[in-house]
Amino acid sequence: MNERPAIAKAAALPDTKAILLGVACGLGAALCWALGFVATRHGLKVGFTPVDLLMHRFLWSGIVFLPLVVRAGLRDLCGIGWSRGLVLMVLGGPVMSLISYTGFLFVPLGHGSVIQPSCATLGGLFLAVVLLKESVSLSRAAGAVVIVVGLAVIGSESIGHMGPSAVMGDLIFVATGLMFAGFATLVRYWRVSAFSVASVISVLSLSLFPLYAASGGLARDAVIGLHENTLQAIAQGILAGPAAMYLFAVSIQRLGVARAAVFPATVPVLTLLLGWLLIGEPPTTLQAAGLAAVLAGFYLAQRQR
Repeated sequence: MNERPAIAKAAALPDTKAILLGVACGLGAALCWALGFVATRHGLKVGFTPVDLLMHRFLWSGIVFLPLVVRAGLRDLCGIGWSRGLVLMVLGGPVMSLISYTGFLFVPLGHGSVIQPSCATLGGLFLAVVLLKESVSLSRAAGAVVIVVGLAVIGSESIGHMGPSAVMGDLIFVATGLMFAGFATLVRYWRVSAFSVASVISVLSLSLFPLYAASGGLARDAVIGLHENTLQAIAQGILAGPAAMYLFAVSIQRLGVARAAVFPATVPVLTLLLGWLLIGEPPTTLQAAGLAAVLAGFYLAQRQR
């Protein structure tokens, strides 16, 4: 009599564990990204260029992952394939990162840290419906609308108080958020390994290092000092790079794109809080209002109904 409930309960346990693992990995990735945003803003203030930060983001992880990728096989690039690997490198690797770093030259932390993750969430929900045919509930659709309202509030600060350069900065983060949404969707669509994604992107990015060295980048780093370079190596090269990428890829595989896409929306509040505590850059009133709307949209986007 009691066998069926017991069997059903046992069958449900793996699903529950998978969901909890996906949620934990998604939140872990969000924290790593938030620390990366704060470190980027700090790095630009102390004298690093976007290209310098890009070097820290991919050089160290690329060196660590290179033997593993070679052992797994360069011919098919760890089973991902060269064409797919290059596409993922553009959407979720150095190209996207360099564009994102450049955006912080035009707008404060509160803009980039809210706009980019929010657009990643919106793009992820849209692509999940169009490309992956995943169902999105009415609540999630309403959440997307509320997120757009929050972005409009933040964008109004650029238009009304900061000028054309700030608007350009905001648009840069819209573009990078949509690029990352494409990356997340393809990871799910191609069913590629989370570890392979993180390692392949880092190794492919090593090909850019000779150009960096030839441009005098190492001399610039030496002037800034060991402490600041070590800080960026940890924040960019470990946390915001392969660690966040791996955790988010696991979250996608466990939860699906539509559900995993909401985790980037937790990045804004974490970034603004850490930015205030670590580098003394509090949000403005409009940034806080936009963030509140984005968080409300994030709550709605999490609901199943």
